[in-house]
Amino acid sequence: MIAIMSLALNWLLEGMAGQEWRFLAGQTVFHLGNPVRHVHFVRHGIIHLLRYQSDGTALVLQRAAQGAMLAEASLYSDVYHCDACAQEAAVTFAVERDELRNRLDSSPQAAQALMQHFAQGLQRARLQAEILSLKTVKARLNAWLVWNGQLPPKGQWRRIASEIGVSPEALYREIAERG
Repeated sequence: MIAIMSLALNWLLEGMAGQEWRFLAGQTVFHLGNPVRHVHFVRHGIIHLLRYQSDGTALVLQRAAQGAMLAEASLYSDVYHCDACAQEAAVTFAVERDELRNRLDSSPQAAQALMQHFAQGLQRARLQAEILSLKTVKARLNAWLVWNGQLPPKGQWRRIASEIGVSPEALYREIAERG
């Protein structure tokens, strides 16, 4: 069904009715306060969950990329507690929230699959926090490489810079120093 999803999410969504939603870069997926009617699973692209601060700056709460469940907490909320905006062209698989909740309520295996997905997300979030706690670009890149293997092609380095919380230029310098 959704080959890029984790096995747990593939199992959870197996046979569920849903629809593909497409978003252009900069397009809003939902706004703070909108009623939650659908749960989105990212097939392609990147979508940020954003909460705007009193000074107008945006705080990124989630960087949902391929395979992620967008705004997981919305599954048990009546309204969204943040905004979601496509950072690049993106495609989601949207299922009705109530249908997904009914499936979880009626199937311990489906609930287990979702819990497995949440546990994997928590592990990734903890790794991200660990990387961001490191002081130098070198240390952050080393930690990222331990968990992810080799660097992706050069065209994706900006994404890595964002993930490890450094400027693209600082990352490029570090990579250049490594030869």
